Amino acid sequence: MSEINTEYLQKCIDTLSKSYELLKKTDEGSIDYEVFRNALVKGFELVLEQSGKLLKKRITPYLSSKKAVDELSFKDIFRNAHKHSLISADEVSRWFEYRDNRNSTAHDYGRAFAEQTLTLIESFLADVKNLKKVIENDQPEE
Repeated sequence: MSEINTEYLQKCIDTLSKSYELLKKTDEGSIDYEVFRNALVKGFELVLEQSGKLLKKRITPYLSSKKAVDELSFKDIFRNAHKHSLISADEVSRWFEYRDNRNSTAHDYGRAFAEQTLTLIESFLADVKNLKKVIENDQPEE
């Protein structure tokens, strides 16, 4: 099995981490705070999407066909990762929360959404770093 390239995911994680670090050092209400918060929200979305795409590649060997993999929803990808002992049930629950938060962006790009994302960011960064390790592990033999 070929190795899954996680370089872009790592770059996105680094950017998200830096946005968060800068946001914490900035006065709330300032234009800089708004810039860093906006960068954090978009970074969150990007890391979330990349994580799902790469985990999908990681679980492919466990499923019966490429078609079966292609039909999986984001949450199904994480359910399958748990089913095959790649991540814990607690991690799956948190990833569902992250996804639900992300889905609310389609309806609410306002302050409430951004503030909700801020409450999730520390656990999200920890979870995505762990998930990156899972994605990078050797593929199962079939």
